[in-house]
Amino acid sequence: MLTGNHIHLRPWKRGDEDDLVKHANNQNIASYLTDAFPHPYTLQDAVSFLDKVIDQRPIQVFAIGYQQEAIGAIGVFPQAGIHRKSAEIGYWLSELYWGRGFVSESISLMVPYAFATWDLNRLFARPFYNNPGSKKALEKSGFHLEAILQKSIIKNNKVLDECIYSLIKPAFLP
Repeated sequence: MLTGNHIHLRPWKRGDEDDLVKHANNQNIASYLTDAFPHPYTLQDAVSFLDKVIDQRPIQVFAIGYQQEAIGAIGVFPQAGIHRKSAEIGYWLSELYWGRGFVSESISLMVPYAFATWDLNRLFARPFYNNPGSKKALEKSGFHLEAILQKSIIKNNKVLDECIYSLIKPAFLP
């Protein structure tokens, strides 16, 4: 478990299905994520997700825990081939907890874990341009805007811009 001031990152477990459905079944969350994140988010979606992540070693996707609930997720996804020194970081948080700094805190916990667990030089994230909360959370966590890819994605039948943020491995880390 990775512990912050307000939240903690912990492995997913059986029994988290109800928390997943409660917090993930929200169009306002799904509208900022890839189409791989379903809406509506059903109990079967929760079971399928847990089947994928529960036995990962090392852990790639953590539950964002607050008090006794799983209120979101954050993961690191190492790339392959010529991109093998990079990993994408992705996350979502229950709308009930937006604006409280929980995403920034989650990112700040995940960054050292990612660099310590995988042989990486760079982490990156790809928030939608129309998601100011995600961009702010990345910037608060030390990520820098590298690019805006204009009209590069389609979500809910709208053509949108995508941002690329990155964080280069700090020199003081091994």
